[in-house]
Formats: sequence, C-alpha cells, structure tokens
Amino acid sequence: MPPKAQKAKGKQKPQEDQREFSLQAVVLADTFQTCFTPFTLEKPRCLLPLANTPLIEYTLNFLAGAGVQDLFICCGSHPEQVEDYISSSKWKRPTSPFKTLVFLKSDATSVGDAMRDLDNRGLITGDFLLVSGDVVTNIAVEPALARHRERREKDKNAIMTMILREAGVGHRSRATRCKPVFVINPTVDRCLHYEEINCSNDAGRHVSLDPDLLSEHAEIEVREDLIDCYVDICTPDVLGLWSDNFDYQSVRTSFLFGVLKDFELNGKTIHTHIVADRYAARARSLRAYDAVSRDIVGRWAYPICPDSNLIPGQDYEYTTDKFYRESGIVLGRTSKVGPGCVLGRSTVIGESSTISHSILGRNSQIGAKAWIEDSYLWGNVKVGDGSTIKKAILAEGVVVGKGCTIEPGVLLSYNVRLADNTVVPRCMKISRATSKDGVASRRTDSALVGEGGEGYEYSPDSDEDSEASDSSGLVYRNPRASKSASSVSTLESEDLDLEPSEDRSRRASAISETSDESAPNKDFHAEATASILDGLQKEHLPENISLELGALRMTLNASQHDVRRAVAAALVKRITNLESSGTGAREAVTAVLTKYSSLIDRIIFDKETNDKPDQVDFLLLVQRELVSKERGNSLLLSMAKEVYDLELIEEDGILQWWADTRSSEGGMGSVRGLVQQFVTFLEEAEEDEESDEDGSGDED
Repeated sequence: MPPKAQKAKGKQKPQEDQREFSLQAVVLADTFQTCFTPFTLEKPRCLLPLANTPLIEYTLNFLAGAGVQDLFICCGSHPEQVEDYISSSKWKRPTSPFKTLVFLKSDATSVGDAMRDLDNRGLITGDFLLVSGDVVTNIAVEPALARHRERREKDKNAIMTMILREAGVGHRSRATRCKPVFVINPTVDRCLHYEEINCSNDAGRHVSLDPDLLSEHAEIEVREDLIDCYVDICTPDVLGLWSDNFDYQSVRTSFLFGVLKDFELNGKTIHTHIVADRYAARARSLRAYDAVSRDIVGRWAYPICPDSNLIPGQDYEYTTDKFYRESGIVLGRTSKVGPGCVLGRSTVIGESSTISHSILGRNSQIGAKAWIEDSYLWGNVKVGDGSTIKKAILAEGVVVGKGCTIEPGVLLSYNVRLADNTVVPRCMKISRATSKDGVASRRTDSALVGEGGEGYEYSPDSDEDSEASDSSGLVYRNPRASKSASSVSTLESEDLDLEPSEDRSRRASAISETSDESAPNKDFHAEATASILDGLQKEHLPENISLELGALRMTLNASQHDVRRAVAAALVKRITNLESSGTGAREAVTAVLTKYSSLIDRIIFDKETNDKPDQVDFLLLVQRELVSKERGNSLLLSMAKEVYDLELIEEDGILQWWADTRSSEGGMGSVRGLVQQFVTFLEEAEEDEESDEDGSGDED
C-alpha cells in the first residue's frame, strides 16, 4: 500500500504545476452600485451598450488577450440575463479561448459578499485576475504578471499587484470629486497607503499619513496621477483575507485600505505595476460612460473602436465622413450625419434631420426635421418628426412623439413613451420598470409624459450611493455644463464638455483675448502647454501626446482654439530651447516639426474648405508666441516654410493668414517682415499656375 500512495503522490505534482500556470480570472459583473439607475432596474449593468457593444464584451476581450483560460463571472442583479447572453455568445463556442467559463450566482449585496462566496466555493487554485465588468482597456498584462510571480517567489506575503495607468494632472480619466491617492515605495513598487480624498471641500483635500511610514521608508511617492481601472493580479490569500474580515465590502476603500492599515498584524503586502501607455478606463458612472464612448468613437482607444466589430454579426465601417455605420442604413437625401456618430444596422433617418456626435443603436427610426445632438439611443428607438434631443440617453424601445423636446441630462429607460409635443425638463429620469410580479412600480405620470404617454419620474432611494446621485442626470449641475465641445460629460469630472457645435466652430476660428484670459482657459493653457512640452522633451510619441491633450481638453472644457494655442506655445518653447542650447534655428524647427507633424495635423480641420480658419488661427498663435522672442522673425519664417513643406498648412492658409489684419496689428507686425519674401513666392507661383491654365485653355 505505501508504494501505491507514493505513486499517486508522484502523479499529482504535474497537475498542480499545470494548475499553477493556468491563468484564472474573476469578473465582477455587478459592482453593487446604483450609478446607472433606472436602466439597471431592468438590465444588468455589464450588458448596457457602450458604442453599441455590451460593456462586458470589452472586458472579456481584454481577458482573452491576456491569456486567461479559466473564467468565473460573479453575477449580481439579473443573473439570468447575464447567463443567457454569455451562453449564446462566442465565449461559449468551441472556439472560445476560455477552457472553463462558470457563472457564480449568489445573494451577495456587495463585492465583499461576492468574494467571500467565491472563497467558500474553492474554485481558485492559483494566481488570478480580478476585474470589474465595466473595464475597457488594452493594457498588456504579461509584464505585470511576470513581475508579480517573480516577487511572489521571493516573498509569499506579496499577495496582490494593482495595474495602474499613469496620466497627466488634467487627464479626464482621473476622478476630480473623489480622487484616489496611492502612497508608494517606488524602490519596490509597494503600496503603503491608500485614501480617497474629497475635493468638493477644503477639509477633504488632505491625506493622513502614519508618521512611521516616513521613518521606515527612505523614499515614498504620493501619487494622485494614476488611473485605477480595477485590474488586479491576486493570489488565493486575497480571498482568505476577504473571508476573515466580514466588514470588507469594497475593493479599494475597504479591502485595500484595511490590508495596508493592518500590515503589522497580517504582514501582507500589496504592490503596484504602473504603465505609461495603452488605454485604460472604467465606465463606472454616467460621466465615465460618456467619456469612454467618446474615446472609442474618436479612436483614442484603438484598436478598441466600433469597426473592430467585436461581436459576430457586426459589420461597422468607418466612412470618409468620419462616422461609423453598419449595413442597411437609410439616410434621407437632405439629412446630415456629422463626425463622431455611430449608426447601427437598419437605422432610418428622415429628411432634413441632423445627427451630431451621437450613437444610435440598431433599428432606430428618426423622423423628418429631427435634431439629435450628443446623445445615446440604444436601439429600437422611434423619434417623431420635428423632435429635439440633446445630451440624453434613451434606452431600447423608447418612443418619442412628434415635436417633443428632450433637454440635456434626461434619462429615458426602457419602453418609455412620450406623447406628441412633450417637453422633458433637464436631468429628468423616467422609467416604466415593473416589480417582480409584473406590476408597474408606479402609475404613469401624464403631466410628465403627456396624454397617451407611458412612464413615471424615477426618484432614487435615499440610501443610494453618492456616485449614483453624483451621476444623476449626467451631472448637469455645473454652470458650465452648457458649453461643451462634444460630449455629454467628462470622465469623473464636474467640468462637463457640452458646447454646441455652432459655438465650437465659431470659437475654433477666432483669437479672442477675452477667451484666452478666462479662468478655465488659463488653467487649460498652463496644464496643456506643460504636458505637451514635457512630452516633446522626453520624445514621447505624438499619438500619446495627442491622447493626453485630448483628454485634458475634455476635462477642462477647452475649445479647439485653446488646443491649438497650447500646441503652438509648446512647439515654440521647444524650438527656442534647442536653439539656445546650440542647435541652429532652421535645424531646430525642422527636427521638431518633422517629428511632431501629426500633432499639428490633428488640430487642423479645414483642409477640405475654401476658408482656412484653423490654419490661420494656428499661424496667428505661433506668431504671437514669437513676438517676445529675440529671433522671432527668422523663426517665424522657418516655421512657416516648414509647415508648408510638410503639407500641414496649405498655400491658401498662409495667404489668408498674411491677409488677416490681426497678423499685422501692433507687435504682431514686428515679427512677420521676413515672411514677406515667402508670401511673395507663393503669390507669384499661384499667378504662374493661373496663367498656365489660361494658356492651355486658349490652345484648346
């Protein structure tokens, strides 16, 4: 008998080794928050559409790319809907990258309850990824996982590694009201303290540190510039700590804070892995939902974008007009669809209707002369003739009558119906949710939805979490909420970006001393210029600089003119710095503008028009930056020639700038003298071209 026991033991070890290297992942499909009510009364949060794709698809694609083989989905509300969706998706097919996919249903009312239930089931056999079901990221996990395992071999008490994304001070992916602060020992990447500071009052803007941390660690960093998308590499010991501490309810404010605080008692350490590239965010609130949607549509999260067609059956393509469309779209001859839109299959848009920076799900039917701006229609939505919808979310099955007005911040939940000529006031939430027995929770409010309409005002419970109330109505409490450049809101920001398109184009083409000196624009200019200049000096990729700049613009409600101003200031500063260090002026201009030409190209939008307001604006801003420079006139000539040679500024752009009276007024005229010869050359070349065309015409 003993030899048999020895033989069995010998066979067991390879299985344990195989399990150890089979990467497992736990998806928290429910965060047990109320940020997305009233929508989540009828549908689980992880299945809400983000750019017409269910949220959980982005998370599962990330995990598949990370090499996860065993997947456990912790369901919360509406578990049957989650199971039905996943069971009919590509993730349950024989070709799925997941060898094991298990649904975990429980009566959990918090993340802590779900984690303790997971521990009791004994399913986790080795290191695992813990992620939220609303994560949108393309971060590479392999380096973090390798570092975690290396650290684990040396110290069994290193139980968790948090993957964090570095961001600039004004990056819109960072929270502004309740900011997470990580205190880190950078020599070993160990997190020493975690705290969330409330920036809405002065008393909450301080971090409370144990004095012993300062004496025990030779070097510490206090970081509030990190995006926490809740991607953690954990050991099974993490589950044991959840089970041992029944007061732990949330991942960060309870578990992380508690483990770090009790280090002297448990000896467990938690570490960080900070990355400086790739995309990472969570659709954790309505504002975050909007910002992530804009990032995906704007291709900032590439290759995560609609035309990646994550779901079988999708066939989105990116048009030359810079919007996405599936097949079967019917557009009225006089209808207009602007850049930044997404149109799902079989959408119909009537004559003279305008769709601007909006996402329309499949089978949407838009009547004639309708106006939809900065809004989300989740599919099977009908909008009557002459209706106006601005900065709102309409769930599936919503019917909007003729001549209706839906004001900014409105949420219309599933199957709500509005009678003709109904006006829904700002920030209103309307629902038709029923109880479990199918009885309507409340009667229809005809005064709100009109005679024949269906729905009632949804009022959140008094015990709903602060994040939910903060997101109510897409957070249109800020007085600047009506002045955005494109989106319903910014990620975790109170300074929403809601400027109407006509205001946006007007501001983009004008230099205004008043706008430059306004407080918000001064903040943006200082932060954006510093961020761009830092990227230029460190030779970051222009795409990464553009990503940071775009996020900062959304956060601080800046116009495209403000963006061009910051780019111009940073480029001039970098060029003059190189010149002062011994580089020739021409060489410095060529080196900087050639390498970062795409940075300029991304902020010029008028190359297809006869008028060149953006190009004129950029040249005026460069000119103004050079007024105070010692060799401003020669640098202006070099920069004008270079942007022309690089085809960033067209001939018409330079000639229109030269003819603009602002380029010759006051001190501006003092630096443009040397450019005269270049302008004369362009004018003569244009005249020669015209004469050649006339000559050829005579021969014919």
